[in-house]
Amino acid sequence: MPEDGFIPLDGSLEAFAPISLGEMDAVKLMNRVDTKYLTDNRTLLTVLRDAAAAGYRVLVADGARISPYDSIYFDTDGLRMFTDHRNQKLHRQKVRTRAYVLSGQAFLEIKRKNNRGRTKKKRTGIPLDELPDFRADQAACRYLGDWSDFRAEEISPTLETSFDRITLVNPALTERITIDTDLRFKNFRTGLETALGDAVIIELKQDGRAASPMKGILLDHRVKVARLSKYCIAVTLTDPSARAGRFREKVRLIEKTIHKPITVA
Repeated sequence: MPEDGFIPLDGSLEAFAPISLGEMDAVKLMNRVDTKYLTDNRTLLTVLRDAAAAGYRVLVADGARISPYDSIYFDTDGLRMFTDHRNQKLHRQKVRTRAYVLSGQAFLEIKRKNNRGRTKKKRTGIPLDELPDFRADQAACRYLGDWSDFRAEEISPTLETSFDRITLVNPALTERITIDTDLRFKNFRTGLETALGDAVIIELKQDGRAASPMKGILLDHRVKVARLSKYCIAVTLTDPSARAGRFREKVRLIEKTIHKPITVA
């Protein structure tokens, strides 16, 4: 195993039957309930082994089973979106741009959480060169105004998150599992950067009450539910002036999981 503890995952994905982006249309789950879990790369290997045996399929996009993502989060000067989440406001939103690096596609995305715990996501395509800042695009600004509580002049680029994603789909096409590894963050306002080492964030996305074999697999491997927001964790780590509150406990949980402190530079 390499000195930094990184375990290559590519080989473990060869056991999965592939699913294409076209077939994934049946499991978009744009109106869904999300459950997040936290583990490390070594445990992930055993989860993947059992998922393949249970008939899960892996998304193959642009010929790859692991896809790099790049996202830019926007917030107000006072970090209202971060603060709403920290304060556990039932109705809250996040605004980001996201690039699917291999395909070159980019979107403006608005995520809304309601008081029933359901997440709705709206998105519109933007040119790739608008990933860092869409606010000069009048059509994108109108879309933001139509679907969020924020206006373009109220927000600015705050933080970049980059990670590699594996996407699994169950045989019944009733759930989607995203597995994010190699998580890296850069704060535009403070200039600080950090990474989560071999931490892995797994998210089970369901629409309805269909049975989930993945929940059983995760339970078997003692992978526990962990309510984590990549954006909020990143702000906590890279903005010393942010009133992080309970998010500091989440950082300690990640450090306990990866058995080392997270460094910031």
